[in-house]
Amino acid sequence: MPPVFAAPGPDSCPVHVIESDSFDSWLSSQPQRVQAWVSAQGFSGACGQALTVPDGDGGIGMALAGYGSAAQRARRRFVLAEAAQKLPAGTYRILSGLPAEDAASESLGWLLSGYRFDRYKETKGAAAALQAPEGVEAAAVESLAAAECLTRDLINTPASDMGPAELEAAALKLAEDFGASASVITGEELLEQNFPLIHTVGRASNRAPRLIDLRWGTAGPTLTLVGKGVCFDTGGLNLKPGNSMALMKKDMGGAANVLGLARMIMAAGLPLQLRVLIPAVENSVSDSAFRPGDVLTSRKGLTVEINNTDAEGRLVLADALALAAEDTPDLLISMATLTGAARVAVGPDLSPFYTDHDSDAAALSTSAARTADPVWRMPFHMPYEKMIEPGIADLDNAPSGGFAGSITAALFLRRFAGEARYMHFDIYGWAPSAEPGRPKGGALQGARALFAALPDMLEL
Repeated sequence: MPPVFAAPGPDSCPVHVIESDSFDSWLSSQPQRVQAWVSAQGFSGACGQALTVPDGDGGIGMALAGYGSAAQRARRRFVLAEAAQKLPAGTYRILSGLPAEDAASESLGWLLSGYRFDRYKETKGAAAALQAPEGVEAAAVESLAAAECLTRDLINTPASDMGPAELEAAALKLAEDFGASASVITGEELLEQNFPLIHTVGRASNRAPRLIDLRWGTAGPTLTLVGKGVCFDTGGLNLKPGNSMALMKKDMGGAANVLGLARMIMAAGLPLQLRVLIPAVENSVSDSAFRPGDVLTSRKGLTVEINNTDAEGRLVLADALALAAEDTPDLLISMATLTGAARVAVGPDLSPFYTDHDSDAAALSTSAARTADPVWRMPFHMPYEKMIEPGIADLDNAPSGGFAGSITAALFLRRFAGEARYMHFDIYGWAPSAEPGRPKGGALQGARALFAALPDMLEL
C-alpha cells in the first residue's frame, strides 16, 4: 500500500524544523533541560539531522529535524525524508520551522521515505508517520505518492513477473480504478492492424507482444502519453553482455512512468482528454528474432534499416507514435529508458527532455524546481538528421560512430510524431543508490514536473 498521512490525534509528537542559521536562537529560547540535552547530542540543525527530546516522564516530548542552509538544501532533493528515516516509529506533526513553499514537496518526501518493495521479502521496521502539515492538500500529496509507488513497484518487479501480459494487467487495473476505457492488440493482430515494428521486436519471445491503449476524459484539450514497455531486453541478436543485461527489467520504465503520470492526471480530474499508448514487448533471442541488416517498414510507411537489434525501443515507440499522431493531439509526450548516451550526458538523476517549444520547456523547468523532480532540456539538433538516414532505407535505427546517441534517437522518434506538438523524455528510470525518500531501485522521473506543468502547457 502506498504511504499516506496519519490521522490527527492527541498523541502525535511535535516536530520543530530548524535551519542551521537559526539553531542558536531557537536553542536559547528553550528550557535549560532541553538545551542541555540537545547540546549533549550534538544536534546543530544540519541537513538530515534528527533528534528526539525526552519529556519529564521518560517519553518523547518533541522531535527536531535539521533543515541546514539554503546551500546544503540545494544538494538534496527531500531534506525531511532523511530526518524521517532516523526517527523512531510513531506519529509526528510539524509544529514550526518548515517554510510554507516547501511544505508540499517535503511532506511528499516524508511519505516516500516510507516506501517499501516487499513483494518477495518481508520488510522490518515501521516508518515514522506524518500528519499533513497545515496548508498542505493531503489528498493531492497522497495521490502523488501513490503514483510514484505504482511506478516504482512496476519497475522493481522482475521480468519473470512483469512481462507484457502483466504490464497489460497493471494498465487495465489502473483504467478500472479511474473509469477509463482500455483496449489491447496482441500477437498476430499487430500485423493485421499495421503495427509491424512492435510485432517484429516482440515476435522472438513466447510472451506475445501487444499494444495497450487507454483512454480517459471526454472534454478539454487532448494529451497522449506513449511509454516504452520493453519488459526485458536481451539486446536480441546483438546480445548484451551480462553486466549490461542485469538491470533490463527496468526497460519498461517509460511505460511505468506514463502510467504513474496518468494516475496523477485521473486522480486530480484534470479537464483534458487523456490517451495512454504502451507498446509492451520482450526483446528476446530465438530463430524468429529480427536481424542486423533487416529493413523493416513502419506503420507510417517509413522504412528502417536495422543496424543494431539492441536499439529496439525506438522501433516499438515509432509505431505507437505514428498511431498517436493520426489524431494530432494537442500535446504528445513519449517517455522511455532509451539510450545510455543520456546517462553519460546527465547522469541517472536528471530527466533529459526534448521539445521544439520554448514555452513548454520554460513551464516544465519551473515546475521541476517546485516539485523536486529535476529535468534538463536537450536539443533536437537538425544538422544531426543526416546521421539517421542510411543508404538503403529512410531511417537507421542505430547510427554508427557513437556520437550524440540520445539526440539521434530523439530525432528518429520525432519523424513519427507527425504534426503533433511533441515532447520526448529519455529517462533512466532507476536510482542506482539510496537517497532520502528515493531508495535504490525503480524511479519516477519527470512525471511530477510534467503533471505540475500541464495546466500551463495545455491552458487548463
